[in-house]
Amino acid sequence: MFDRAMQALHLLGLEPVAETTSDPNSYGFRKNRSTADAMGQIFVCTSRKASAPWVLEADIRGCFDHINHDWLVRHVPMDKTILRKWLKAGVVHQGRLSPTEEGTPQGGIISPTLANMCLNGLEAGLIAHLCARFGKTKAAKLKVYVVRYADDFVITGSSKDLLETEVRPWIVTFLAQRGLELSPEKTKVTHIDDGFDFLGWNFRKYKGKLLIKPSKKNVKAFYSKVRDIVKTHVSVKQEDLIAKLNPVLRGWAQYHQPVVAKETFSRMDSLIHWRLVRWARRRHPNKSRPWCKSRYWQRAAERDEFAATVKTAEGSIAVKLLKLADTEIVRHEKIKGDYNPFDPKWEVRNVNAVHLTERALCTLHRTFGRTGRLARPSHCLQGGGRVGCSVQPGVVASGLSRQTARSWIDGSETGPIRA
Repeated sequence: MFDRAMQALHLLGLEPVAETTSDPNSYGFRKNRSTADAMGQIFVCTSRKASAPWVLEADIRGCFDHINHDWLVRHVPMDKTILRKWLKAGVVHQGRLSPTEEGTPQGGIISPTLANMCLNGLEAGLIAHLCARFGKTKAAKLKVYVVRYADDFVITGSSKDLLETEVRPWIVTFLAQRGLELSPEKTKVTHIDDGFDFLGWNFRKYKGKLLIKPSKKNVKAFYSKVRDIVKTHVSVKQEDLIAKLNPVLRGWAQYHQPVVAKETFSRMDSLIHWRLVRWARRRHPNKSRPWCKSRYWQRAAERDEFAATVKTAEGSIAVKLLKLADTEIVRHEKIKGDYNPFDPKWEVRNVNAVHLTERALCTLHRTFGRTGRLARPSHCLQGGGRVGCSVQPGVVASGLSRQTARSWIDGSETGPIRA
């Protein structure tokens, strides 16, 4: 615990330096950045008709396990003696101490920041190399853009030959200086019309239009998890099964909320429905299917819901299984590349409040007002529409975290933090 506390203390001083020196399009293990921001940047770089058609998909083999210690000690601006002790501390597994000659501390609080600082300069260095090699004007026409999330990154380019003969060799040299190397089986050059997977999404152009959908691998992993939960909870109460499934469904749906996922959501709802039908039939092998349906499904809003009636002190309430298809697709507002949470010029928002526009307040009311999480604004002058809402722009809506509020705001004022 003392070591973790010391790492946290040093991280307080190291993190502002790491943020200041980070590449603008690095999104992993950084404050206020997420996979959705990386997805948004890839959309910016590849969605236009004139965008780069080729993409280098890259993955670093065992990044956290093979970072060169000497490189870290030379380049990380902190106490060299303490850093070397952390790096050389070793790992205890099953009662045996194994030395650590390379890599960052396993499970260490400071490890993600050290890995980020190791890879900082990948984007800026590559662009500088291309400018020196071809000239600034020609380099811009090569359409080379780097988007990195932790140790996974993609690089766009105007031609396959450019990525294979110019960009990839430079990346190999850059990583070798840090004791790292690319994973041959996961590193390849792909045309955008064929599509590529990144961070659980598939990026592909269909007749010139870029669509971002949940990847097949991600969908398969999600359904396998749901199936395992249902299979291992055959004898539990229905409300307990719903309590197990709902967090999984909600988390997966919210992750894919910014992309083209409605069709996938509907397909998963269908598969989950038939999985639950088998669950019910297995519990009651001697009962008919209509009997099972009436026992475990309730009719609500002109559709059948997998729901259980639970008695509480306040009365009976219906606990329903979430429907993925009910998730509203909301475009994610990408963070600006040069945003720095430690720079005073970016401090335009209170941590516990979000300044909302008239349109955003109406959106939040539709989402949270019915559940009591947000007081209802008197905006029903014209049938509850946004036109005629009496709430003035700039009103502060408290009680919601910034992340929660923003995930439900479509077109709100978010100042210079979001692009």
